[in-house]
Amino acid sequence: MAKILPIIMCGGAGTRMWPESRDSFPKQFISMLGRRSTFQTTMQTLANPAFEAPIVITNVDYRFLVAEQIRELGLAAEIVLEPTRRDSGPAVALAAALAAGRAPDTVVAVFAADHVVRDPAGLVALCEKAGVAAAQGHIVTLGVTPTEPATGYGYIRPGAPLAAGSDVSKLEAFIEKPNRARAQEYVAAGFLWNSGNFIFRADVMQGEIAKFEPAMAEAAQAAIAGAHRDLGFLVLEREAFERAPKKSIDYAVMEKTDKAAVIPADIGWSDVGSWGAVWELSPQDENGNAVRGPGVVIEAKNTLVRSDGLLTAVVGVNDVIVVTTRDAVLVLGKEHGDKVKGLVDQLKKEGRREAGEHKRVFRPWGYYQSIDEGQRHQVKRIVVKPGERLSLQKHFHRAEHWIVVKGTAEVTRDDEVRFVHENESIYLPIGSKHRLTNPGKIDLELIEVQTGSYLGEDDIVRFEDVYHRDAK
Repeated sequence: MAKILPIIMCGGAGTRMWPESRDSFPKQFISMLGRRSTFQTTMQTLANPAFEAPIVITNVDYRFLVAEQIRELGLAAEIVLEPTRRDSGPAVALAAALAAGRAPDTVVAVFAADHVVRDPAGLVALCEKAGVAAAQGHIVTLGVTPTEPATGYGYIRPGAPLAAGSDVSKLEAFIEKPNRARAQEYVAAGFLWNSGNFIFRADVMQGEIAKFEPAMAEAAQAAIAGAHRDLGFLVLEREAFERAPKKSIDYAVMEKTDKAAVIPADIGWSDVGSWGAVWELSPQDENGNAVRGPGVVIEAKNTLVRSDGLLTAVVGVNDVIVVTTRDAVLVLGKEHGDKVKGLVDQLKKEGRREAGEHKRVFRPWGYYQSIDEGQRHQVKRIVVKPGERLSLQKHFHRAEHWIVVKGTAEVTRDDEVRFVHENESIYLPIGSKHRLTNPGKIDLELIEVQTGSYLGEDDIVRFEDVYHRDAK
């Protein structure tokens, strides 16, 4: 069989994993369980002879995060940018259309960037088996073998095998998330969890989407036809893509098609959809406590403690989750993990910056991190990667003072260009046209002190930007 074309869907916001996961840096890019992010782990799993180089479909705001995390692995992928979020249905429609553009009978496997699989070799083997059925015209989903009567997943009722001795069966029904009693019945009856991973032939999926969701199929085709290249990314045409109905692929196609099939998957899969799932997947001590980062647990059981810097101590409480970041702390009863999304919605209504942004904000050239702020001042730590540069810009309401603490900065200030070395500084008056470049081979690190009447990030006029951020 020809190689399978993997599609990685990488556009979600992951609000259930707040405060580590936020709109500006969602959970698929976080090292949630191991040293690598779940997106990077997925990329590594798919770096296998059974697969072609993947296509990554992501939100335009995450394009540089995706590119950087792929670069760190030394791998390659086609990165396709959605101009707006439209759920999994339009993403799969795009995947089918892109694959059909290569060859109509291309076998495609769709994966989520924020899922975890403990048995990657098992996943590859299942995809190869499912790929055979997909090549014959079936749309195959991986049905995860349940480990418990979970109420957080939808279920699949498998039917008869497609052929004698085949691991792939006809898919009889998708079933919504049940209560616990009903979930126990489903597990006893041999039902499977719906993983949301699909393997199909490109032309077959295209035909089913055109049959059940013709507007979705048309929007995907038009968005690709009107796409353009920018810095190596394939940017979809906005107006066309926004015509796609916002609908999951389950509702759009899988619950209606007569081509659905399922293969059981006992591969240690989890969608890591709550902090409780992170606790279950994390190494635990004899009392069921899992600690990552500087944390201490005394006289407590079944707790999860995560901290990215601040010492976090838990004493005398059981079944709690404590997540500490630089600017927020979450204390959560393990059974209330489904309420975190509502908490984030409330924070957004209150206009809290912490709802969607971290103190460390990633940019294509590196990152900046807020250290201190007041009514008329703000202090930031700025790190610029080797060879990268910020836009040529100016501000109307603030002046800036840059102190270099590591590396060498090449600074443009109006008509002057000068090098600023470690332990040296430079002043940028209000209204001066300026740019920061790292000409060296190590990270450039500096402290920026802003002073002025308005310090918002929108007080910026860009004259030149190598990352084309004004043309998203």
